[in-house]
Amino acid sequence: MSSAPQLKGTAADGLRRFATIWSRAVYPATATSMTRAEFEDHLYPLAVRLGEALHSHPFTPAPGREVGEALVGAHCTAPDALPQILGVVESYLVLYSSEKTSLPVEEGRARCSRLQHAVAAGFAKALRERTRSEQEALSRAALAAQAAVEEALHTSETRFRTVFKDATIGIGIADMDGRIRDVNGALARMFNASEEELRRRNVSEWVHPSDAPEVWRMHRELVRGARDHFRVEKPYHRPDGTVLWTNLTVSLLRGAEGEPRYQLALMEDITERRLLHLRLRYEATHDELTGLPNRTLFAERLERVLAGTGPASRGEGGRSGRFGLLYLDIDGFKAVNDSLGHAVGDQLLVSVAERLQSCAAAPNQLVARIGGDEFVALISNPTGREEVVELARQALAALATPIAIDGRELSVRASIGIVEGRNGKLGPAEVLRSADITMYRAKDAGGNRYETADPVSDAQAIDRHSLTTHLPGALERGEFFLEYQPLIRMKDSRLIGAEALVRWRHPVHGRLGPDRFIPLAEHTGLIVPLGRWVLEQAARQAADWCAHPVLGACAEDGAPIRVNVNLSPRQLHHPDLVQDTVAVLERAGLTPASLCLEVTESALIGADEDELKPLRQLAEMGVDIALDDFGTGYSNLAYLSRLPVRALKLDGTFVRGFRTERHENPADETIVAALVQLAHELGLTVTAECVEGQEQAERLRGIGCDTGQGYYYARPMPAPSLSAWLARAPRDDGPRRPRTRPSFGPTPTGGRKTA
Repeated sequence: MSSAPQLKGTAADGLRRFATIWSRAVYPATATSMTRAEFEDHLYPLAVRLGEALHSHPFTPAPGREVGEALVGAHCTAPDALPQILGVVESYLVLYSSEKTSLPVEEGRARCSRLQHAVAAGFAKALRERTRSEQEALSRAALAAQAAVEEALHTSETRFRTVFKDATIGIGIADMDGRIRDVNGALARMFNASEEELRRRNVSEWVHPSDAPEVWRMHRELVRGARDHFRVEKPYHRPDGTVLWTNLTVSLLRGAEGEPRYQLALMEDITERRLLHLRLRYEATHDELTGLPNRTLFAERLERVLAGTGPASRGEGGRSGRFGLLYLDIDGFKAVNDSLGHAVGDQLLVSVAERLQSCAAAPNQLVARIGGDEFVALISNPTGREEVVELARQALAALATPIAIDGRELSVRASIGIVEGRNGKLGPAEVLRSADITMYRAKDAGGNRYETADPVSDAQAIDRHSLTTHLPGALERGEFFLEYQPLIRMKDSRLIGAEALVRWRHPVHGRLGPDRFIPLAEHTGLIVPLGRWVLEQAARQAADWCAHPVLGACAEDGAPIRVNVNLSPRQLHHPDLVQDTVAVLERAGLTPASLCLEVTESALIGADEDELKPLRQLAEMGVDIALDDFGTGYSNLAYLSRLPVRALKLDGTFVRGFRTERHENPADETIVAALVQLAHELGLTVTAECVEGQEQAERLRGIGCDTGQGYYYARPMPAPSLSAWLARAPRDDGPRRPRTRPSFGPTPTGGRKTA
């Protein structure tokens, strides 16, 4: 519609006022997006159009139809909009559109009435056309939507049937009663059956003994609608008797109202994968050579048994059960490998494994190989310790019969450590450590036997391990020190020397004697640097003594004081023994005559000429060699003539028989007298160790012992204390009385030089 003419004067102002009133009445009944001011501006041209029509000559109501159509176009379509529109036209159009030459009142009302009818007619016509247009649009949209839904449904159905038919995983659909409605070809091939055969089955028929406990519980929850899906690994029986293993996913299909309608099962065949997994698991948990469980599987089983969760690991009434463990090691197996080869060793291990398995065949028993020649047997919930010990006896008996390999009969000996106890008290590592310690205790006792675990022995072994671990750094940290025990010439009680005895000032265990750590040092090879250090310290101290005004020449013949240093078997066989000894003497400025090396009888008896050569070289240089602890080894007197020794040190076991006047074993004195006489005839001196009393000293002196050493004379002491001790000691020709000798603590019964 064309824009309204530009009216002037009162006519324009009146129609603006009419548009304002019209807007105020009609705006609340509109669905327009215009603001109130914008809607008023929109009505003003329509008001002008009605005003012009009211005063037109000749009069025609046709503009009213156009105004009615325009109002519908402005979304004035609410149910009460038209009465509001017509009411304002009736009440205010004539009033606000008057000019100087106004219409007669009756004429004005008649024309206004006809304009109202025209507005209503135009409004109704436009509204009807708009409604028809909207209905047609809705119909077209509905038809298009229905066609789209049908097309989508057809496409979805086609796609589903294609997926259902061609899927490589098995798909099955069942109703809520478990009746199978449809299956695809993949599922039929998995079961080696036709689709028709499967459709005659019910889900409840597919129970397998290996089903996990939660499978059918979750299925019942799904059927009740309490669960929408679940996923499990499930086996099925095939018609041919084989087992089908699947990854099974079951989903619930609901109806339009949310009620359960169908079960949808998706199955993935994992049979080959599972067999491969089982094979890999077997290889990872079993020994390749013997087929026995290996350390990994044994550790898993032991952990479950000790936790009370393994098979047969709980006693009657669910009480915490017991366990038994045998730790077996073949004695001398390395010699078989070294002499006969690893192939024979492997065959021997296989035979041992078979015999052990035959002994431990009960359901609650497990035999495993956990190392080269190490086997274990685990008993879950034994009736008592006797059952575990009996298995050890059976194992030793089974191995007692020689094993025939390549025409040879090999005898097998084994050492067994036994640990038996209640579950939950010890962890796997503690049990194995105790069994290992106990096994080595059986091996140290001669082998081919069993020993049962002992907490005290375990603690000692752990203590030895702790010392062994700490030993390498102890020398660098300066934790070792020397004490010296005087060597007394028995005929006149003069000091002729001192034996250097090494001690360890341990930061945790305190002062340790050599019996605690020398065997460990010998075993680990640390005895070589430790022995070199002892030799250096003792030589330096002997050089200081030689320069001392009192100690420099104690013997009446003016001979210098001598220092005795123990030489371990490993040091004896060290290639640099002679070279190191010479270097130590030169650095200390000490003459060879001031040094005596003590070597144990067991290290020398049976030694060949090559092994004795270093000692001969040292003896030729002037270093004294003493045979220490004589009498504890073979005591083969025929060897004495060929050994480069100048002194015998009688072991304390001989001297103990001299304690009382009426000693229990008079043969000791006879033996010692014979040994002293023989030694003197061979040009050797004799030192008696562990002299603890005056009577012992007098009788030993009486049978000709040259030198005495023991608590009767003095305890081992630091070097500075030796001078003070000598200054306080009597200088007569008789033996020192216990009341006059210096006190360095109480004398224990059976005290040795190493105390």
